[in-house]
Amino acid sequence: MHMAKSIQKELNRENLLNQGVALFIEQGYHGTGLQEILDAVSVPKGSFYNYFGSKEDFGAEVIQHYIDPFIVRLSTHLSKTDTDALNAIRRYFDELIVELENNQFKGGCLLGNLMGEIGSTNDVCQQSLQSAIRRYRDLLQSGLANAQQQGTVRSDKSSEAMADLLINAWQGALLRMQIEKSSAPVKQCCQDLLEDYFKA
Repeated sequence: MHMAKSIQKELNRENLLNQGVALFIEQGYHGTGLQEILDAVSVPKGSFYNYFGSKEDFGAEVIQHYIDPFIVRLSTHLSKTDTDALNAIRRYFDELIVELENNQFKGGCLLGNLMGEIGSTNDVCQQSLQSAIRRYRDLLQSGLANAQQQGTVRSDKSSEAMADLLINAWQGALLRMQIEKSSAPVKQCCQDLLEDYFKA
């Protein structure tokens, strides 16, 4: 019995987090009520607090839940031994761009959206955003450091500085993409950095 119960609890938790990602992307953090999320996954209101301490805690977990698949995916690309690291990073971003096009440029990046919306008003979510960006940055940095050792990426700049620049440029390009309804800004970002500025 307990086994089934704990599996159901995990499923509910997963569903709540997935729903949180979807609604935060669509309506923002402040525009999304807890009731909406609960209704969408048929979890009674009282039991929300069995899973999360508050809306802030929920938001903080949604942020990590959102970034996790990107980290897994980038790691998978980087761990393929048949491609060099720079190519692996390129392929990863190319895949994202195809998905953005298929999605008709809706949504952009939840992290970028929340950085603009939450800013410094919400400590718990702000810390979660910082940690999500840091995890992502560290992974990109390790890929760029490998590429430096492989001789495909310039070594007069630090891999950390380049990883930061790539994330900052990508986030800005995603916002431009949403305004212009075109993948040109994100393609330009990858081309300028990965095909030119970063190259050895």
